[in-house]
Amino acid sequence: MLFSVPTYDFVFVHREAAPVGPPVFEWLIAKVLGRKIIYDFDDAIWLANTTETNKVAAGVKWHHKVADICRWAYKNSCGNIYLANYAGQFNPNTVVNPTTIDTVNLHNQVRDQTAPGRLVIGWTGTHSTLKYLDQVVPVLAKLEAEGLEFEFRVISNQPPAFSLRSLVFVRWQKDTEIADLLGFHVGLMPLKDDLWAQGKCAFKALQYMALGIPALVSPVGMNMEVVQHGQNGFVCANPIEWEASLRQLLADAALRQHLGKAARATIETRYSVVANTPNFLALFR
Repeated sequence: MLFSVPTYDFVFVHREAAPVGPPVFEWLIAKVLGRKIIYDFDDAIWLANTTETNKVAAGVKWHHKVADICRWAYKNSCGNIYLANYAGQFNPNTVVNPTTIDTVNLHNQVRDQTAPGRLVIGWTGTHSTLKYLDQVVPVLAKLEAEGLEFEFRVISNQPPAFSLRSLVFVRWQKDTEIADLLGFHVGLMPLKDDLWAQGKCAFKALQYMALGIPALVSPVGMNMEVVQHGQNGFVCANPIEWEASLRQLLADAALRQHLGKAARATIETRYSVVANTPNFLALFR
């Protein structure tokens, strides 16, 4: 693709041009070919978020290249303020462009919370983030032990190893993703408060909310910006709050409907493709 770069005014780079090694391609684009890089990232990718499943890849990622690419870029486009503060150290031409949801062509349906059927508490994500559910599983086990009827649906690329009788695993598939998510009555987004999580852009919560599903989130990073407690979802800082919020939502369909409607409005107003189109197009000026 480098051979075609001189014919363009801008080159948009999301996260990295190559997944391993130093930023050779970005250097060639900016310094040799003289093109304007729009550098976009939505995670704290300068940090080594190493786990057992990615430790080999993490060893060759060259995380410190992020600072160089930020410095060489014409503009940096960051998913939240935390990421923008990092990029701004190296380049003042840095703006926040939040993760956006296509509310017209994709997330274009809204959950009817009053429809009959078994209540579903849901979570979606890759296997590497299943660890965040550890703080919620004991709460779900307690509710199960009391005889509350619900399904705990996990949509992922690998099944979790939780000992919950309510657990139902659904393998993630692009073609059925929206339909699978619409089965949720409540969506969970627990996080551990660390530097990596501070860089997350609340994508799970945004997906739930766009479909009229109240989100229960940890008070970490952008979650606090997206979810207003008691208005369009709930913010849960400890097991007591997770339990209280789940009990309230499981018991009250009208509350779920009210919060879901407000959640959808939040997405349309602040985090939809339509609302953020001017911000995105402004990158190329």
